[in-house]
Amino acid sequence: MTNDRNNNEFRSLPSVERLMQEPELGGLAGAYSHAAVVSLARQQLEAAREAIRGGGQAPEPGQIAAVILARAEEGWAPWPRPLVNATGVVIHTNLGRAPLSDAAMAAVQAAAGGYSDLEFDIQMGVRGSRQSHISTLVADVTGAEDGLAVNNNASALLLGLSAVAGPGAPGGVREVIVSRGEGVEIGGGFRIPDVLLQSGAALIEVGTTNRTYVSDYAAAITENTAAILKVHPSNFRVTGFTHEASLDELVQLGRERGVPVLNDLGSGCLLDTAQYGLAPEPTVQQSVESGAELSFFSGDKLIGGPQAGIVAGKSEWVGRLGRHPLARAVRIDKMGLAALSATLTSYLKETAHLEVPVWRMIAMPLDVIGKRAEAWLQAVGSPALRLRAGESTVGGGSLPGETLPTTLLAVRPPGSTDAFAKRLRAATTPVIARIEDDEVVLDPRTVAEGESDLVIQALKDALRVS
Repeated sequence: MTNDRNNNEFRSLPSVERLMQEPELGGLAGAYSHAAVVSLARQQLEAAREAIRGGGQAPEPGQIAAVILARAEEGWAPWPRPLVNATGVVIHTNLGRAPLSDAAMAAVQAAAGGYSDLEFDIQMGVRGSRQSHISTLVADVTGAEDGLAVNNNASALLLGLSAVAGPGAPGGVREVIVSRGEGVEIGGGFRIPDVLLQSGAALIEVGTTNRTYVSDYAAAITENTAAILKVHPSNFRVTGFTHEASLDELVQLGRERGVPVLNDLGSGCLLDTAQYGLAPEPTVQQSVESGAELSFFSGDKLIGGPQAGIVAGKSEWVGRLGRHPLARAVRIDKMGLAALSATLTSYLKETAHLEVPVWRMIAMPLDVIGKRAEAWLQAVGSPALRLRAGESTVGGGSLPGETLPTTLLAVRPPGSTDAFAKRLRAATTPVIARIEDDEVVLDPRTVAEGESDLVIQALKDALRVS
């Protein structure tokens, strides 16, 4: 009986040709590749057959067409999709990290919309280097002799270690010394020891997890030592009975023993964080001034630009990285270079705190945040809402444990907080909030000036449903 029932259900399924005659799919096939729509139809028919084998009933052709249309709308829509970050996390890794400045966005549009002198020397009329302009900017901003940009900081570090101590480096595979307390793991399971291994360099760990002295590094130096690597643990803190060798101590040791010092700053920073009420963060300028041969940092975190890995350092060593075969594999594209160039220019003009969104958010006065939260409260006009003091975080693996005072708009919905947060995410422009103390809270610090109306409408709609 079961087989007979299944056979009847299978026979009731439409053919692909019949399914494509549904009005919704006719319009879809007219807007997109006919072959792609047919492929979706076949996939959905196979899913229906699988459901029948499990005891289910055959869906109507209109139902199948609706599912195909929904899949196409979700999978083929423009992406990444814009949303409102109301979490209070300034550099939100899952939400695209740092938003770009107006100048950076204009530079990207100009570079993407036509031809450019990306690798062309206009004055000489010959092939040029995509690094020439950005190298000058990096050097001018950081005080280094030279600079280089690649597609992210992991690539920059991999390139640096490969060029200094990998199989293709002068002298072949050699040793790189790093503290056990700095063999860190960052987002996505990315581990410093693994990068060292991928570069082909030999890892020499010294000291202990919580205490490493310059004498530990000195004792590990041999004739096969290629470099000393210092890693800023920017996404965690070790407190209590701790000690680390300072960059100045390591540079001094390196000079005495003829060993270059590589400094991975992680997030990277070009401004004094203490003036914004945050713990002091080592700056790239300090790393360069200390004498590190190479300093590595990200472009899309505290720099506030596009995803990029930036190297600042001495010309001899930066040049070695630029000539390594891996440099082409990890090179940054023209749109990233355009955005990075515009972002670094803001630092040269000393206007980054006004132009770069990350720093505008960090520097936003508490009274301004409070007024915005009050305006949201009044505009929504619901007894489920209240204002409360809270904290924003920098995020993105930067300044762990550091917070900024803020004013939150808190919602205690009649239903569950998870369901309410989900309704906010279902808005035409999704609004991403956070749940804290059984309330859904929205932080104005990370909401752009032109997005308040989106937040207000999303709140009204979500409250109306609840």
